[in-house]
Amino acid sequence: MPKNTKTRKPPSQKTEDPSNPPPPTYYFPFAGYTSAVGVHTTLLAFSALFLPRTSHLVDFIKLNIDPSQITSKDRPQHPFLDDLTLSPTSTLAWLCVGAIVLQSWWGGWIRSWWVESALQSTGIERRVDRTRIDARKYSNLLNAWLATGATSLVLHFVLILFGAPLLIHVWKTYLLALLVSVLVVFPPAYTIGVPIGSVLTWMTWVRIFAEFSLRTPVERAMLYPAFGTVVGCWIGVIPIALDWDRPWQAWPLTPALGAILGYILSSIAALTANALSFLADEHLRSAAKIKTN
Repeated sequence: MPKNTKTRKPPSQKTEDPSNPPPPTYYFPFAGYTSAVGVHTTLLAFSALFLPRTSHLVDFIKLNIDPSQITSKDRPQHPFLDDLTLSPTSTLAWLCVGAIVLQSWWGGWIRSWWVESALQSTGIERRVDRTRIDARKYSNLLNAWLATGATSLVLHFVLILFGAPLLIHVWKTYLLALLVSVLVVFPPAYTIGVPIGSVLTWMTWVRIFAEFSLRTPVERAMLYPAFGTVVGCWIGVIPIALDWDRPWQAWPLTPALGAILGYILSSIAALTANALSFLADEHLRSAAKIKTN
C-alpha cells in the first residue's frame, strides 16, 4: 500500500499592498533639519547685512566721515545701505568671511545627515562603517576647501566671459567668485566628496547636479541652495545695467547679495519640499494602518 505522504503547500508569496506603503528607506531628521535651516538662513542674512558694518563703523569714527556724504545729493540712498556701499571690496570680503564660517558648520551638519542615510547596517558593522568614515573626515574637509578654492578661480574666469571687467575690479570679481563657490561647492564637496579619482563620486555629482535626479531629502537639501545661488547671482546682475546711478549698483554688490538671497530662499524651498514629502508618506502609512486595524 502506498504510504500516506503529506503534501507540502508551496510557500505563499507576499504581494505588496499599494494601500500599505513600506516605510521610507531614507533617514529624515525633520525637527533637527527644520531648526538647522532656520538658524543657518537667519545667521547668513544677518552676516550679510550687519557684518560688513564693523569695519566701516571704525572708518566713520577715525575719519569723522558723514555717511550722507557718500551718496549724491540728487540721488540719495537709504542710510541703511551706506555702510554696505562705502567700500564694495570690504563688503565682499566680509560676506566671504561670514559665508566660510557658516558653510563650515552647515557642511558638517549635512555630512552627518548623509552618513546617517548611507549607513544601512546595524550593530558592530555599523560602528565599523562609522569609524571608517570618521577616519576620512579631516582629509575630506581639506579636499573640500581645496576644491572650493579651485572652483573660485575657474568661476572668476567664467564671470569675465559673462561680462565682468577683465583688468579692473579684479579683487571684487574674485571675491564674488569665492562667495558663490563657498555657497555652492563646499557643502556637497565635503559631504559627497571631491569628484576626482572616484567614478562613483563623479557619477553621484552628475546625477544630482546635472541630471537633477534626487533620491533622498539630503540630496534635495544640497541641490536647491546651489541652484538658487547661481540663479540669484545671475538675476542680481540686472540692476547694474540700469542708469539709476545709485551707490548700491556698484560691481558686484547686487550679484553677491542676490546669490545670498537666492541661497536663503532655495534653502527654505528645499525644507518645504522635504517636509511635504515626509508628511505625505506619514499620512499614507497612517491611513493604511488604520484601514488594516
